[in-house]
Amino acid sequence: MGYARLSTRKIAESAGVPLSQIHYHFGSKQGLVLEVLEEENRKLLNRQESMYSSDMPLWKQWEQACDYLEDDLDSGYVRVLQELMAAGWSNGEIAVAVKAMLGEWFSVLGEVARKAETRIGGLGPFTPAEAAFVAGGPFLGAEAMILIGFTEDEVPLRSALRKFGEVLRILEETT
Repeated sequence: MGYARLSTRKIAESAGVPLSQIHYHFGSKQGLVLEVLEEENRKLLNRQESMYSSDMPLWKQWEQACDYLEDDLDSGYVRVLQELMAAGWSNGEIAVAVKAMLGEWFSVLGEVARKAETRIGGLGPFTPAEAAFVAGGPFLGAEAMILIGFTEDEVPLRSALRKFGEVLRILEETT
């Protein structure tokens, strides 16, 4: 249901605990959501790190990342992350937490780019950090556009992401 529609009262009822326990342990709805998001973020980062450390070619890893996008949209993780990104524009505490989480994603992608740079003999004009942004930025943008209701017919977000995997395949096969 996302951050905006989340009710600590409903969470307490579902968990069978007094509302006061939610506030005692997490301080507020914001504290609860940030902690849950941080835990989920850690799990997903571990999943990505495991996938990227496999022997799969980079283009297959990209395809897997596209599959993971669908899973992450279905789980609600993407909705909460995107809502908290927006909330962070006006709330410094949320901004710091979300920036740290996103920074971890770009660190993982930066390491992938460093390995790719060594394996294929360069990244053209890109540094590994720039390549990490070129890889991660489109996912963040696609997530936002999907959440506000763009369909594949209106803007081919999913197919464009997947076709970039084809570009990676061609690059890998020609080096």
